[in-house]
Amino acid sequence: MNAENAASSDKPLLKVLLCSPRGFCAGVVRAIDSVEQALKRYGAPVYVRHEIVHNRYVVESLKAKGAIFVEELDEIPETNAPVIFSAHGVPKSIPEESQRRNFFHLDATCPLVTKVHREAEIHHKRGRDILLIGHAGHPEVVGTLGQLPDGAITLVQTVEEAETVTPRDSNNLAYVTQTTLSLDDTAEIVATLKRRFPNIIAPHKEDICYATTNRQEAVKRVAPTVDALVVVGAPNSSNSRRLQEVAEREGCRYSVLVQRAADIDWSKFEGIKTLGVTAGASAPEVLVEEILDSFAARYKLDVQTVSGADESGMFFPLPRQLRDTAAA
Repeated sequence: MNAENAASSDKPLLKVLLCSPRGFCAGVVRAIDSVEQALKRYGAPVYVRHEIVHNRYVVESLKAKGAIFVEELDEIPETNAPVIFSAHGVPKSIPEESQRRNFFHLDATCPLVTKVHREAEIHHKRGRDILLIGHAGHPEVVGTLGQLPDGAITLVQTVEEAETVTPRDSNNLAYVTQTTLSLDDTAEIVATLKRRFPNIIAPHKEDICYATTNRQEAVKRVAPTVDALVVVGAPNSSNSRRLQEVAEREGCRYSVLVQRAADIDWSKFEGIKTLGVTAGASAPEVLVEEILDSFAARYKLDVQTVSGADESGMFFPLPRQLRDTAAA
């Protein structure tokens, strides 16, 4: 037996259940491709308002290629360079300001977020009060609130708030939701609103996006069967944080959200026999592989994929201005 085989045999066995689907969704792919194609077509710099997606690895990779990230448009000098809006969506005031400054802007908002914006606009035109189920301060929520005049949309974050919210006209009411919420938490809030306001109008199709739904369902299957579960993602990523919460709710003894392998507290994994691994919709697969490599340095891995919904057919076209570049 050579030294490598001996070292391998000394490692404890760890069964790893790898959730599928995990990682990038079609909206994230579209947003990242928008920045990369803009750099290819127009050259550096390309300005991006807010993180294009909530993942530091992705942002740093795009910075290295020539993207400049800003939080507000007033950080951008007078320029002919493209200005890209992130996947989370922006208030209407942002493209309006961009036009005033004669910026060439590209909108990388996820089409499923745009769908929520359009729903809210339609409800407003029909004179309805609108409730938005979501988390205060999240860029997607800020963008949705900013589609309409102040006061047109009321934010509801919890079941408790759903119990106390007082719309102006309870018989002329609709709700929309942030796309990256917990399915279970949202269902409780919606049930409360429907009980209090039986005539409330729901979205024609669930606002929580397919990727959020599919990743949470995969975690629900894995979490009860493992000793610990790792979610690869950023702390400011709503969908990643919800995956950790789902794992805890489903009975996983220890679940943790990490950005990189260096973030792992190995003392928390002592004695485990089974491990679940997933990734938020903005986390690249290379980071999942990095996590697995770190466990492989300490354990002999038996990796099994737990497959759920098939997302292979999901695709969103790039912003119109970039499509010919991508095709070429």
